[in-house]
Amino acid sequence: MKTPQPLRSAADEEDDLTIARREYDDESVVTVDFGRGVEAKLDILGDTAIVVAGDRQFEFAVPDEATEFTTNEGMLVIREKRTE
Repeated sequence: MKTPQPLRSAADEEDDLTIARREYDDESVVTVDFGRGVEAKLDILGDTAIVVAGDRQFEFAVPDEATEFTTNEGMLVIREKRTE
């Protein structure tokens, strides 16, 4: 699963925003850390995800393969569960 483009662009431009991607047998996980002390909030409206992290806002299409979107301690977590 690819990280949504607006988040990749922000990570390229900002040192405090980092992205980690992990592959496991049964799932793929993308974690976006918006930096120390930044709280992230998530809304899903139809097929659009809106993330507000501190004074920044990101909007992007929910990836088709994403099965779960959550926020946890200032991080956005996107999971793709695999069924094989």
